[in-house]
Amino acid sequence: MVKRILVLDDNPDILDIVKEALLYENFEVKVSTDSKNFIGMVNNYRPDLLILDYKLNGPKGDDICRQIKTHHLFNNIPVIICSAYLNSDEFADCGCDATIAKPFGLAELVDKVNGLVCS
Repeated sequence: MVKRILVLDDNPDILDIVKEALLYENFEVKVSTDSKNFIGMVNNYRPDLLILDYKLNGPKGDDICRQIKTHHLFNNIPVIICSAYLNSDEFADCGCDATIAKPFGLAELVDKVNGLVCS
C-alpha cells in the first residue's frame, strides 16, 4: 500500500521540491501552505506521516505537532519538523519524531521519511 505524506510549509518552492522528491520515491503526497486549517486536512487526508516547517505564517510547526500528538485519532502519526532554527530541546518538547535542519539534502529527507514510515 502506498504511504501518504502531508507536507506543510509556507514556501511554495520548498513544497514543490519536497513533493517531487517524495513522488519519485513512490509516496502519495499532499502539500499545503495553510497552517490554520491543517488539522482538518489531517482528518480528511489521513496521512501516514507529516512534515511540518517550524516557522510558518500562523500556528508554528511545534504547536501543530503538539496538537497532533495530543489528538486521540492522530497521535500515532509520525511528525518531522524542518527548520533553519533547529533547537532540538524545543522540538523534543513538542513530541516530534524527527527533525531536519534547513537547508537539507533530498537524500536526508528521503532517509528520514523511509525510517519513519517503512520500518
